Amino acid sequence: MPPLRLIDGTLVKQGAEAHVYKSTFLYPNVPCLIKVRPTKPYRHATLDMRLTKHRCISEARLLNRCRSMGVLCPTVYFVDEKRGEIIMEWIEGPSVRDFLHNYIDDASDHGKDENKAIDVQLDALMENIGQTIGKLHDIDTIHGDLTTSNLMLKPRESPGTQVLDTADTSLANSDVVLIDFGLGQVSSSDEDKAVDLYVLERAFLSTHPRATRLFDIIIDSYKRNCLGSSVVLRRLQEVRLRGRKKSMVG
Repeated sequence: MPPLRLIDGTLVKQGAEAHVYKSTFLYPNVPCLIKVRPTKPYRHATLDMRLTKHRCISEARLLNRCRSMGVLCPTVYFVDEKRGEIIMEWIEGPSVRDFLHNYIDDASDHGKDENKAIDVQLDALMENIGQTIGKLHDIDTIHGDLTTSNLMLKPRESPGTQVLDTADTSLANSDVVLIDFGLGQVSSSDEDKAVDLYVLERAFLSTHPRATRLFDIIIDSYKRNCLGSSVVLRRLQEVRLRGRKKSMVG
């Protein structure tokens, strides 16, 4: 299952379920992302083909569903379910994970006033993330792998920007874009929505130990922007308790 045209033959990301490449779509100046689900030699060929086809179509439908209902995510350009490929919009900008790591590493180099200004921008970013997740859950869509690596920052006014500076005011003019719906599904279950939030919380606690306060802002924003947030957040408390018990038992 060879990928389509590759830029310099560079593999952007290789995971257990998919390989990600950067290429161009139709025109040389239109970058795109090609997500390829490789064949699994340990599975029966017919079963593997059916699973690959189902997952490609399911992810593409979820992306289209989200975009049609106002949730920012990549535009799907083309789907080749037989080859296990989805060609979609390339999102410029850093992931929230990389952005927070840069901010935390650089924070000690700034003065008190600079850090205060950056904190104000970061609070606004967390508000944006909470609002985005609230919209996602309001349309009964579960991401399935809601981590800071799957939240991208896309500059509104300068789409050609490769990396946002942590002290750059363009952070206030950036959109939060959800990517990688490979584990997503349509579900109205409060439990599924609570697990989505729990996965994101664990991502903050494990990869951004100094950013616990920021997750509280996300929850507050989610509470204001998601219609069924009260029930989901009660479920989140139950999911947290189960997670702690599991960690204690091992």
